[in-house]
Amino acid sequence: MTEWGFAQLLSHDILNESSNGYLVDDTCVFGVEVFVIKGTCRGENLSMVNQPQPNYFTWRIDDYSALKDEVYLSEQFIVEGRRWLQPLSLYFEYGKLRLEPEGGGAGANKYLSIYLCLDDDLESLPPNRKLYSKYKVRIRNQINNNHLEKTAEYWFSDSVTYGFPKFLSKIDLQDTSQDYLIDDGLFIEYKIDVKSVVKDFSSN
Repeated sequence: MTEWGFAQLLSHDILNESSNGYLVDDTCVFGVEVFVIKGTCRGENLSMVNQPQPNYFTWRIDDYSALKDEVYLSEQFIVEGRRWLQPLSLYFEYGKLRLEPEGGGAGANKYLSIYLCLDDDLESLPPNRKLYSKYKVRIRNQINNNHLEKTAEYWFSDSVTYGFPKFLSKIDLQDTSQDYLIDDGLFIEYKIDVKSVVKDFSSN
């Protein structure tokens, strides 16, 4: 508001009554006293989108037995035709999957580890930003629909990587009856079910 006041501050009858002392010698004095109050406010702005990704992103890995590095990253995947990290309000529009064939953390040497990660060009999130994602990761059964699927939900803040250190044991991966690894090819699939961007705000 550029102006604020009282449409009915004082009636003419009261103003003109001399005994009230408002009008003396046809003179009236107006004054104002201003109080400045310093207020504080904290809150969050939450943007939530349900089912933002209708289909699975598929990462095909050929010659799996020839993988020698500790970490492999998929190509960027795109949700709803928009990139995951640009602009800032659409962080979960694209990202990458991280594969550790020999496992990491609690799954080291015994499991295949799979993680969801933000773009590797960024080391951290902008200040006052948190990103929520509920997502599915699965290894496709290449013969039938008996896929190995896991669901995770996570608030990304300081960390930009989250997932499953024990996604699939190396023994089960090599088990031919599971049909995960055929002709030395592996299919990893990913789908976002719910995503949100939360921005903390404050005013003083």
